[in-house]
Amino acid sequence: MELRTRLRELFIKNPETPKIVELIRELAKRLGGEVVKVMDFCGTHEWTITSYGLRSLMPENVELVAGPGCPVCVTPGHYVEGLVKLSLEGINIFTYGDSFKLPSIKGAKPRSLAEAKMLGGKVTVVYSFLDAIKEANKRRNEEHVFFAVGFETTMPAVAEPAYGRLIPNNLTVLSAYRLTPPIMRYLLENVREVRIDGVIAPGHVSAVIGYNAWEFLARDYNIPTVVSGFEPVDVLLAILTILKCKVEGKSALINEYARVVKPEGSLRAKKIINEVFEITDSYWRGIGVVPSSGALLRDKFRDYDASLRYGIKEKPDFSDVLPGCRCGEVTLGKIKPTSCPLFMKSCTPENPYGPCMVSSEGTCKIWAENFIHY
Repeated sequence: MELRTRLRELFIKNPETPKIVELIRELAKRLGGEVVKVMDFCGTHEWTITSYGLRSLMPENVELVAGPGCPVCVTPGHYVEGLVKLSLEGINIFTYGDSFKLPSIKGAKPRSLAEAKMLGGKVTVVYSFLDAIKEANKRRNEEHVFFAVGFETTMPAVAEPAYGRLIPNNLTVLSAYRLTPPIMRYLLENVREVRIDGVIAPGHVSAVIGYNAWEFLARDYNIPTVVSGFEPVDVLLAILTILKCKVEGKSALINEYARVVKPEGSLRAKKIINEVFEITDSYWRGIGVVPSSGALLRDKFRDYDASLRYGIKEKPDFSDVLPGCRCGEVTLGKIKPTSCPLFMKSCTPENPYGPCMVSSEGTCKIWAENFIHY
């Protein structure tokens, strides 16, 4: 039996599952039919919700909405364009597997690092930045660039060796890092058509930045927020807690993931990140420029900066929004993947057209894989 099916069966047989679901339904009834929209803010949470069929367990007036939880999905296509060019010029590009097939801008050929590699471009898929350092040290006669994609969770992996000056001089970093609290604030203040009544905050990110980083959601916007783990029972408990807050008419920030997440997060990781990176306004693919949402290497670490060495610039001109692709709307929770006319037609996990179908954290890919299996 497929592992995914076995895990689903174990979850369904868990004696706590029906108890929590029943409590959710009871609280939903007490809201008198009021629709409650709960946004998950992590691709792994969306994977749990979709793979375990949690939406099917919800009462009619509780809607689970996928939010901007995929860093690959919002990475500017111009970065890919620049890296493809470098790879074909003989500079080796280190990339994570989930950004290997990330499409570039409209009309670009090759359109991804994967296609560039097929045409002879120098591209190496790595599991971590440490792998990139090891490979660069082995191949000292070559130039290398690491494509640094991610949210706060993966930033320490680059910040720590940069701070300790452990990066070889033939390896530079193209920082495409994006910060999560700013995009949440941007969504609430600029995307009026998306109503959010509760937020399931990202556990991985919060382990670094601390759950206090989400306090503004309850304080400034009156939105109950729960930092959650990734087991299906964790997510159900987060939904239950949000509904309890709604019934009681209060907003609160609650840490369901206390086994991992602390109020202040990782002080060491935050210190090193702050030492190495400076915050800047940054472009989110298909969304626009979000204030204070990106990270660039500080001046004293600019010798590691690939954007300076090779002139790769961020261009917030929406030319990386591919014709017909609605990934930007999916990322913001404005539409579901099934509302995109390309979904499971010209855009599939095997042949991704838009960025949301590339990464394992992309909402479209998550939905597509479950569409296929279930």
